[in-house]
Amino acid sequence: MGILEKISEIEKEIARTQKNKATEYHLGLLKAKLAKYRSQLLEPSKKGGDKGEGFDVLKSGDARVALIGFPSVGKSTLLSTLTHTHSEAASYEFTTLTCIPGVIEYRGANIQLLDLPGIIEGAAQGKGRGRQVIAVARTADLVLMMLDATKPYVHRQLLERELESVGIRLNKNKPNIYFKQKKGGGLSFNSTCQLTKVDEKMVQMILHEYKIFNAEVLFREDCTADELIDVILGNRVYLPCLYVYNKIDQISIQEVDRIARQPHSVVVSCNMKLNLDFLLETLWEYLALIRVYTKKPGQPPDFDDGLILRKGVTIEHVCHSIHRTLAGALKYALVWGTSTKYSPQRVGVAHSVHDQDVVQLIKK
Repeated sequence: MGILEKISEIEKEIARTQKNKATEYHLGLLKAKLAKYRSQLLEPSKKGGDKGEGFDVLKSGDARVALIGFPSVGKSTLLSTLTHTHSEAASYEFTTLTCIPGVIEYRGANIQLLDLPGIIEGAAQGKGRGRQVIAVARTADLVLMMLDATKPYVHRQLLERELESVGIRLNKNKPNIYFKQKKGGGLSFNSTCQLTKVDEKMVQMILHEYKIFNAEVLFREDCTADELIDVILGNRVYLPCLYVYNKIDQISIQEVDRIARQPHSVVVSCNMKLNLDFLLETLWEYLALIRVYTKKPGQPPDFDDGLILRKGVTIEHVCHSIHRTLAGALKYALVWGTSTKYSPQRVGVAHSVHDQDVVQLIKK
């Protein structure tokens, strides 16, 4: 019995098991087994053989965005419209067969946009080069999920399920569970809040499924069994995701309004170039990028060539992005902008900078 058969057997059993107090331990155990087999499926086989052609694209620019969606939803058209790269687009499915990178130049930042081949159902099991597509998505900073506004909502759920099954969690935070394996001493279980979804017995059963008998587990929030499994495996990727609904010129205005009000959703039309400026604005917001400008003493700030950094960075990060030895030689910095109480303010390396701040670095 292969791994795929085992997975489908467990999925069928989960589907036919009633969810109640008596079966929750059994379901927890099944979920742990399912996650175990799925992680085995993702690991490359040990046997040597012809190395398949992967989508190894060199990471460049300030951020990386992966375009994911079913065939013929307008991914290549979006890439050609937003970037200076041409990606073949036609009215038949699977026009794009490999990964095509493009660069969006926006607010002084270079954002790498990857046009990936269309995903089909069962991609997580390796159908239609799905595994390579999903492997590239894991390395991105943001997933841009292209959907057809004329198609039913079930398409979005299918894509989410494919990404969930390979360990990509969309628009979710990492579960606040402390987990540490130990050499001995048994299982130490504790929680700082009321647990309604799991208890000590279930945690113990899930850990035993992974052959873990000595560990320290501390729940800091009310998490489910699935979230505990994610923490135990430790190979999950938590990514922000933006749902982009294309072809809005083919549906009614009421439908467009309904879709646009959904969380994390943007409506566009690549063909008629509608709402693409708002898409770029939202993309910038989700990537949490900020611009910081530098200033030489006695000269005006250099507004043409800003530093592109992530939200929440400090003066120390600004120094590292200019030169790695600069942070050690820094005496203080003068900052103009919204992060200060008055301008200019004299600050140290721990000061957090905001978008469009101007920084002057003074060395020792």
